[in-house]
Amino acid sequence: MIEPLTTADPSSVPFGTDPIWLSLLKSVVIFVFLVLVTLFTIWFERRVVSRMQMRIGPNRVGPFGLVQGLADGVKLALKQDIIPALADRSVFILAPIISATTCFIAFAVIPAGPAVSILGVRTNLQLTDFPVAVLFVLAIASIGIYGIVLAGWSSGSTYPLLGGLRSSAQMISYEIAMGLSLVAVFLYAGTMSTSQIVSAQQTAWYAVLLLPSFLIYVTSMVGETNRAPFDLPEAEGELVGGFHTEYSSLKFALFFLAEYVNMVTVSALATTLFLGGWRAPAPISTVWAGANSGWWPVLWFVIKIFAFLFVFIWLRATLPRLRYDQFMKFGWKVLIPVSLVWILIVATARALRQSTSVQSSTLLLVVGLVLAALIVVSFIAESVLARRKTPTEPTVEFDPFAGGFPVPPLPGQKLPQTAGAIVSGQREQVSTDG
Repeated sequence: MIEPLTTADPSSVPFGTDPIWLSLLKSVVIFVFLVLVTLFTIWFERRVVSRMQMRIGPNRVGPFGLVQGLADGVKLALKQDIIPALADRSVFILAPIISATTCFIAFAVIPAGPAVSILGVRTNLQLTDFPVAVLFVLAIASIGIYGIVLAGWSSGSTYPLLGGLRSSAQMISYEIAMGLSLVAVFLYAGTMSTSQIVSAQQTAWYAVLLLPSFLIYVTSMVGETNRAPFDLPEAEGELVGGFHTEYSSLKFALFFLAEYVNMVTVSALATTLFLGGWRAPAPISTVWAGANSGWWPVLWFVIKIFAFLFVFIWLRATLPRLRYDQFMKFGWKVLIPVSLVWILIVATARALRQSTSVQSSTLLLVVGLVLAALIVVSFIAESVLARRKTPTEPTVEFDPFAGGFPVPPLPGQKLPQTAGAIVSGQREQVSTDG
């Protein structure tokens, strides 16, 4: 018989002992919370971006425009639902459902607070937990990508297909980096349970002790949620709208909902693994003894989530979209190698702590700062070297009309003399006709 999982907090309640009505109540609260946060985040994003761009933003629908997100949802619901003639109908309908449902399921193992009393029953502010809860979140996130890939494949159109392919390649590269960034947390906490990882951060947050892991995870979660500047699967300047180009009405609204709920989920996971979860920051917890008891931890948890959401919005309003080759190069040549090196450093520090009296936290902090500095220096050096490189003279001739349509030369190619004359003649003819 499997024993119910308990946390390191002595005031907690074993998981799996809640009555059915309480589990259903928690599920409904999680669903309502994520929907309300999505509506608020839509308004918050528009207000913050408009503030950064010196615009007004939503201010008509409701006080300060607070009901603008709800109005957008009603507008999408009333639009005509169109399914392309060449689409695979069943998969086309199933794809947004997969994306929308998986993001809600992942929030089931996120702890939002300690044990409290609800209607006379003492329970944890968490739906459930088990020894590999973080792996469960990663697995659910991987399944959610299938919704985007299937949406692009089933649309029967070129641009959605390219967006789905980009999303699959993006998931493979950045899911690896995200998983590797969490290995250091598992090594340091000695568990994969979300509630026990929160309990292990009572003295210090892992965002400080495991700074490289925190930076790699934050970067990966932006790429994982397809947010700017990593929104290549839906780059409107290249792919019209990407994987959801052919979607309308409620099906498009489900993709829209899944994007924002995924933002909340990855922000909650980052809070749980690196910012102490629902525990209050050090100045508040040291001065106020009751900061980490009762319902107050829910407030600290929500504040940390919205801090990450503000970073999402800040990046969108500040940074331009990366080129796709730069994006993939950054994932495979920077994040993954740095993650592997950092895992070796953390494992060595943990082994030294067990064999000697060396303080692993101090060692990890120093090495983490050095590693972060090396990453910054490598970026600067690479950008300087790239500017100093002189382009090589094209030496390979190619036929620009081989495919039936004239195409420009790629780097390292040059037009033959006859083709160049034909293209020049066409340009002159177009200018004359104009």
